[in-house]
Amino acid sequence: MILEVADTGIGISDEAMKHIFDRFYREDKARNRETGGSGLGLSIATMIVNAHNGNLKVFHNEPKGSIFIVKLNR
Repeated sequence: MILEVADTGIGISDEAMKHIFDRFYREDKARNRETGGSGLGLSIATMIVNAHNGNLKVFHNEPKGSIFIVKLNR
């Protein structure tokens, strides 16, 4: 199964793409727990996808935004 989610938001920098699946990582350093997020969402998503023998990747959505692709294998 392949699931693709795309947006046309501000996007994710190349440097951040290297880290967004890491626990507690937040690209926007101005955000904190009070203003939204703990930096765990994508790391948890990755653990769930990996537990189902799949993978989760992110790509740039040109001209702006991001594309997340989940592939689950049998």
